[in-house]
Amino acid sequence: MNIVFLGIGTNLGNRGNNLKEAIARIEEHIGPVLKSSSVYETEPWGFQSGDEFLNMVVKVETKLIPAGLLERILMIESLLGRVKGEKQYSSRVIDIDILLYEGMVIDEKSLKIPHPLMHKRKFVLVPLCEIEPELVHPVLNQSIAFLLKTCKDKSKVLPHNNPLSAKL
Repeated sequence: MNIVFLGIGTNLGNRGNNLKEAIARIEEHIGPVLKSSSVYETEPWGFQSGDEFLNMVVKVETKLIPAGLLERILMIESLLGRVKGEKQYSSRVIDIDILLYEGMVIDEKSLKIPHPLMHKRKFVLVPLCEIEPELVHPVLNQSIAFLLKTCKDKSKVLPHNNPLSAKL
């Protein structure tokens, strides 16, 4: 079994329900969720939108190899209504990113692990640090806690107080 960390985000529709549905599909199609972070309200990153995101990170156990994991994630996003647009960054019903897969480093056109921008994004580092602060980034050789402390991203990442988030 392999341990993977997935970032989940949503800023359209019923955001709390979108996260809940994503977790249910992850457990159904990828593997059991061992840990999940709190839910955070965050600003859009890399584009402008009036709709704020809800973001979280989950630690998952899976039998899938990285390419199979990516296929399942794309399937889950599609099942939940995500439509891939031409723009790299845009509002979305659901977004699931592979952040880390064991200690692997993969640099292919369609799959990059660890996620190449995770160390620059507070909306990833804050929830990841909540559940695994001492985890070491396999390329940068720094702990997640250190990466968060030195992150230059100044965007807002606040705990989400919606009662739904307590049930996630």
